Amino acid sequence: MRILHTMIRVTDLDKSIDFYTNVFGMSLLRKKDFPDGKFTLAFVGYEDEKDGAVIELTHNWDTDHYDLGNGFGHIAIEVDDAAHACELTRQRGGSVLREAGPMKHGSTVIAFVADPDGYKIEFIQKGTGTH
Repeated sequence: MRILHTMIRVTDLDKSIDFYTNVFGMSLLRKKDFPDGKFTLAFVGYEDEKDGAVIELTHNWDTDHYDLGNGFGHIAIEVDDAAHACELTRQRGGSVLREAGPMKHGSTVIAFVADPDGYKIEFIQKGTGTH
């Protein structure tokens, strides 16, 4: 068994695809419209789906708002330098929620940013801990 993908619902698919590809450097792996169901699925990631987990962006055509809920935590991405990743995110129009630094009660260097819908993405700096 392995993790295939994490699905999140997005309100503006083009804006979300732009964010994940241009801000985070992921690739758009596939995209398909489902007219009978009035939704579109887009899959983004750093590697092909057969090789690693990806993010499924689901756009329901008739929905313009979602409540994020309090059960969802975040998506984690390993980076070489969390501070640099925050700066690049900011330069590319992303929102930094927590600047890079050691996590509370630990030594792992982390940071948090948000995607266009407010989903949290954690940067975990490679080699800084076991978080």
